[in-house]
Amino acid sequence: MNWIIGILVNAVLFIAISGYFTGLYVDSFLSAVIASVVLSILNMIVRPLLVLFTLPITFLTLGLFLFVINAATLLLTDSIMGSAFDISGFGMALLIAVIMAIVNLALQMTILKKND
Repeated sequence: MNWIIGILVNAVLFIAISGYFTGLYVDSFLSAVIASVVLSILNMIVRPLLVLFTLPITFLTLGLFLFVINAATLLLTDSIMGSAFDISGFGMALLIAVIMAIVNLALQMTILKKND
């Protein structure tokens, strides 16, 4: 259930970010949902490998390089989705990764917090 909520939250974030920044184009809400699913699959398969290969630089940057890895997975999502989901460049992907991390962290700490 949390996976589906995460997919929908990311889709809404894609739509919201595309409304504020011209560097992200999302064709429709369905395209945003599909891009969110693709990003989720890439985060399960590709991201752990990238984290493993870049562990020394991630350690040296105190974890900030993880934003670069998130931006890379967003650019992979862009290349898989085609024209329905378009990110203008690496800088925009990095900005989207930071915004998504902050919003997801805020949601995890407030709304999606598990009852202990």
